[in-house]
Amino acid sequence: MSKINLTCIECPIGCNIEVEMVDGKPVSITGNSCPRGKLYAENEVVCPKRVVTSTVRATNGVLVPVKTDKPIKKSEMFEVMKKINQTTCKLPVKIGDILVENISDDANLVATGNA
Repeated sequence: MSKINLTCIECPIGCNIEVEMVDGKPVSITGNSCPRGKLYAENEVVCPKRVVTSTVRATNGVLVPVKTDKPIKKSEMFEVMKKINQTTCKLPVKIGDILVENISDDANLVATGNA
């Protein structure tokens, strides 16, 4: 059995969570003050995910802020960033416009600003 200590990032409380693992699976989660913390801890020790935020250069040189519309596997972040760095878009762009469909699994790259 191994123990993993995490600080929950689901809300501003930042609970200190302890996860006991057996054979790569969480068997006990303590320290969370809400169900969101428990779910965060389960996902973090099995397959951590993050929303990626960055910018995409428009064809006229303007930088457009973007993010993935869903969290992606942390292990795929570098590959997603390579795709983002190779992406350009044409203006106008509105918040929520999909710039790259299925950039990773079922996550899309969307604009987070108007340009």
